[in-house]
Parts: sequence; C-alpha cells; structure tokens
Amino acid sequence: MALQDPRLVAFDLDDTLAPSKSPIDQRMATLLVRLLEVAEVCVISGGQFAQFSMQVIDNLAGVDDSALARLHLMPTCGTQYYRHQSGDWEQVYAENLTDDQKQRALAAVETTARELGYWETETWGPILEDRGSQITFSALGQAAPVASKTKWDADGAKKTALREAVQALLPDLEVRSGGSTSVDITRRGIDKAYGMTRLAELTGIPLADMLFIGDRLDENGNDYPVKALGVDCVAVENWEDTASVLDDLIPTLVP
Repeated sequence: MALQDPRLVAFDLDDTLAPSKSPIDQRMATLLVRLLEVAEVCVISGGQFAQFSMQVIDNLAGVDDSALARLHLMPTCGTQYYRHQSGDWEQVYAENLTDDQKQRALAAVETTARELGYWETETWGPILEDRGSQITFSALGQAAPVASKTKWDADGAKKTALREAVQALLPDLEVRSGGSTSVDITRRGIDKAYGMTRLAELTGIPLADMLFIGDRLDENGNDYPVKALGVDCVAVENWEDTASVLDDLIPTLVP
C-alpha cells in the first residue's frame, strides 16, 4: 500500500516518468502539474540538470513560479540539488568529486569495460561522462535509441558484473547500476538515500511523509537505497505504471 496523504512525492526519471532520455508524455505532464497543486514533488535521477530540463521542465506548460517552487530537482542521483527561486533554477549544493577521484573512476570503468568485452565501438555519443559530482558509463552512449539500450543488457547481468568489478577497484567511491545501460560513480555514501535525507533536512518534510516511485528498487538498482532508508516506495516498470499510480493518488490528496 502506498503512503496515505504524502506531503512530498519523489520520482526516478528514466523508465519511471518517461522512456529513457526522452521527454515526458503529455499525459504525464498533465499529471505532474496536477500533483504540484496538492503536494511537493521531487525528481531524483542519474542524469544531469540539462537532461531534467529537456525531459521534464520544458514540457510543463503553463506552470507558474509558485508551482515550480514546489518542484525539487536532484540530478546525478541526488549529488546535486536545484530549486526554482527568483524566477530561475539555482543550485543549492553539489557533492563534486575531486580531480583524483574522477581520473581514477574514469580509468577503472574504461579498463574494466574493455576487459569484460563491454566497450562498444558503435555508440550514440560518448561512453564516459564527467558530470562533476558523478562519473557515468553509458555502454551505447547517452543518445542511444531505447530499443538498442534495452537489447544490450536485457537481464541486467552486464551492468551487475561491471558494477561489482569497478567497485572492487574503487573501495573509497560508490559504484551503482544506473539506467538501462549505465553505471554511475559518486563519492562514497552519496546516493539517492543521501539525496532524500538532505531533501528532508532542507525542506523540513520528514522522510515518513514522503513517497518514492521508481523502476529500479531491486537490490542492484540505484533506487534501492531509498527503499533501504525506509521511505515508503512504489515499484513501477514504466511511465504508464506511474501514471496509473498518480491517477489513483492525486484525488486523495488535499492541498
């Protein structure tokens, strides 16, 4: 059962609010606008702020500043936090990696991917990205078609093998399975649980009053730390599942 009357509803992005790296559907946009009228909303995912803008913000037509002030954006798995203030999006914090941590993470994930045979030659964009607070490995590149990404690692075995091998090389950092073809590396202990805890501290909304919706709540998924933290969670497989949850949830909420 989902939490009754949550004060804040948090979401993963890819495969929860929208297909991977794609804009949200108009149905989802309408539901998010309605949800912002009755609750605080957070999006916490592995992508950069620009991805959040393209997938979510740019598609929320007609939302005023008062509603946007209730929207909390946590890119790179909660290692960054943005709020809409004074008519613009402002960064509240960023848990950036040091140059040494970045260099070691980039070297470890590339070397391991090549050793395991996961370093692809046909890609859509760069395989490795320095996102400041997160190093991301995307096997087929960030702009790869959804169908190709789904086919590359249908059962998640490749990501799990890569994550475990890289984690062994980087014991001082956090290595987690990301999206359908990605592995994310952050500072140790800086994951979505960290992001949700900071969100509670900065908003004054207790974790017990939050609901999280995500597609990777399995133990190897990057949503799992939120579940392990004790936040009430709803598991979905795609954005249509999330829309169905919101169809039921929104009418029960009182602004």
